[in-house]
Amino acid sequence: MNQEQPIIVGLDIGTTKIAAIAGRKNEFGKLEILGFGRANSNGVQHGMVLNIDQTIKAIQTALENCYASNPNLEINEVYVGIAGHHIKSLQTRGDIVRKSTDDEIKQSEIDQLLADQYKTYIPAGDQIIDVIPQEFTVDNFQNIPNPIGYSGVKVGANFHIITGDKNAIRNINRSVEKAGLKVRDLVLQPLASAAAVMSEQDLEAGVAIVDIGGGTTDLAVFYEGILKHTAVIPFGGENITNDIKTGLGVLKTQAEQMKLQFGSALADEAKSNAYITIPGLRGMPPKEISVKNLANIIQARMSEILDFVSYHLKQVGLDGRMLNGGVVLTGGGSQLKHLIQLTEYVTGLNARIGYPNEHLASGHIDELAKPMYSTCIGLILKGYNVFENTQNTLRGTTSAVKEVEIEETVTVQDGKDVVIKVQKRKKSLKGFMDSIKDGLIDLFKEEEDAKLM
Repeated sequence: MNQEQPIIVGLDIGTTKIAAIAGRKNEFGKLEILGFGRANSNGVQHGMVLNIDQTIKAIQTALENCYASNPNLEINEVYVGIAGHHIKSLQTRGDIVRKSTDDEIKQSEIDQLLADQYKTYIPAGDQIIDVIPQEFTVDNFQNIPNPIGYSGVKVGANFHIITGDKNAIRNINRSVEKAGLKVRDLVLQPLASAAAVMSEQDLEAGVAIVDIGGGTTDLAVFYEGILKHTAVIPFGGENITNDIKTGLGVLKTQAEQMKLQFGSALADEAKSNAYITIPGLRGMPPKEISVKNLANIIQARMSEILDFVSYHLKQVGLDGRMLNGGVVLTGGGSQLKHLIQLTEYVTGLNARIGYPNEHLASGHIDELAKPMYSTCIGLILKGYNVFENTQNTLRGTTSAVKEVEIEETVTVQDGKDVVIKVQKRKKSLKGFMDSIKDGLIDLFKEEEDAKLM
């Protein structure tokens, strides 16, 4: 176990479940899970915290279960996922004319460019959650992934800005803080899920991550190594359960059980002569339900969700065969039978299930490799991305100071007042704190290096 690495905790506040997972990276760059707890979620609807008291209780239960799995844990701060139909995204452009054109571009200038985007006009009542740089430009040179070290007069970038409703964000923060924790950062759920299930090849090929949760379906689209689009579709597994309950006249618990046990996303694949027998209520005769009817209800709602995905891909011009990596389905709803076939039929793209075991060390609980924990594991990876970038910044600063001290000693020994120019070593940052793209690439690079060692 690598004791130098911090323990980072992801907290996924979902519509159906709240999960808390604590992890630490080992010497091979893989995540070792140190604690895991979950609880049923009651106060959340469509990914938004509505009942704060119920949400606090559910968070505390998940934490207690996490402590029960490892009594030595101490959890103070968490990375929290955010979703809900209030989430919106927009594209902006930012440029700065550099003050000192003789020097190479520094991290401080990129930070300034990033900070300027937080002044972007957004509707009243909304708040900026994240600003993610896409490709940079230096003078006439375009599509630069990282401009540090370049020389030029003007540096700019295209940005993907994610916004959310202030009240919804405040409700999440209050729930977490009243449960005795500090929110280290809010991360958009589809970006967290993408971090957990995507490989470097996916990023390069172009891929749409579709995370089907209980109350929402989250979408993140990557193309040519850049995050192109994010969206939150306000339908999920809970809607399918409610459709079954209403359509077949059964209890919600029965509807959920039937969906998981006998459900199929393709009615053509369901047997027309198969029936499910449900016990009658209070002396009523048992009810027989056609498996075919069940599949028809599920297919109707799933097709609607996938139509939204196709619509968003068209909006950014990435429909058709543009995404070579296809669609990666994750989240609890992705485990429906025949969903891959339905997805391929509706979107016209190849599809597969994304499991969050891409970054997990061997020996983890099998339960955690299920798609429903993608967001939570992705939140830990996001935390490590921030931690490693901060460490690299500090290392870069320290090495520059050492070089200056050596040069000054030489000057003193010389006995003359000689003015010398010190060439500071450039900081090789792996990415920007808020850039999912660069952070992801580096996480994968580390793992490839570890494999080769």
